[in-house]
Amino acid sequence: MHNLLTVKETAEYLRIPLPTVYYLVQRGQLPAVQIGGRWRIKKESLDRDVLHAEQRGQPTVLVVDDDAVVQDMFKLFLKKAGFSRLIVGNGKEALAALNKQKFHLCFLDLLLPDITGDEIYKHIKQVDPGLPVVIITGYPDSQMLDNILKFGPVTVLKKPLKTEQLTLTLKFLGHKFAEAA
Repeated sequence: MHNLLTVKETAEYLRIPLPTVYYLVQRGQLPAVQIGGRWRIKKESLDRDVLHAEQRGQPTVLVVDDDAVVQDMFKLFLKKAGFSRLIVGNGKEALAALNKQKFHLCFLDLLLPDITGDEIYKHIKQVDPGLPVVIITGYPDSQMLDNILKFGPVTVLKKPLKTEQLTLTLKFLGHKFAEAA
């Protein structure tokens, strides 16, 4: 991928509205240059400075699950709850995201098409030991979960998930969010 993004590409990359990108560029809060009267945003600087410094503002949640129905449920639920979110469908994408960006919470499925959930959990605890991870699984009696429990207590949600479970989990973890969920 090239190093300079258009404003539209930046909006898609950061998953924020186009007018917000313009606003941030004009205020000097995004690393941008003007070329031929058009703004170009430096992707490398975005990755390094903006995505890693996303501590302020909306909390960001990583959801790792290969089930499209679960992904859609999280998209709607987390949007309603006021969270920025990144939803990935396999372990490789999850590891790439964890290495690139800081998250405030992670929902992790144990059975993924490529890497086991306990391997991803181990990686999470290496790169961000304080990140709260909620395990979502249809198999709560698995060896993978036993491997994760060796690291300490963990919150486990049994599939099929319900939004009430998610709401209670967020409250339990101390996240304040819109009661609309």
